[in-house]
Amino acid sequence: MNVNQNVTYPVDFRAGRPGRRKNKIASPDPRSPVDERCRRLIPRIARLMALAIRFDGLLREGTIQDYAELARLGHVTRARMTQIMKLLDLAPDLQEEILFLPPVKGLTERRLRLLVTRLDWREQRRLFQQMVEE
Repeated sequence: MNVNQNVTYPVDFRAGRPGRRKNKIASPDPRSPVDERCRRLIPRIARLMALAIRFDGLLREGTIQDYAELARLGHVTRARMTQIMKLLDLAPDLQEEILFLPPVKGLTERRLRLLVTRLDWREQRRLFQQMVEE
């Protein structure tokens, strides 16, 4: 009885961070028209807002323990996770507007950090309107 068997595995030898690599065989084609169209239709800030809301739900349910665990699972720093979660400090109506807002040039998470520091929701709304109208 012969116990020698050949097994073949695809291996990617490119340099880079291991957490960022995708298996080329299992990953969908990033150039597919459907995937590209979805990326263009949903602004990045809307995706980040949805993530913040989803992460908050996971934290409240107890599925995830804290921001550090979220950061580890998402392969980002704890500081970046805190930045994303700070979007929840926006007025609820602004959060909803961001989720359904068409792409607005210049409306980024970085620019929204200014609004998040304001405690007064009326002030947040006023500043947000200025950003959207620019």
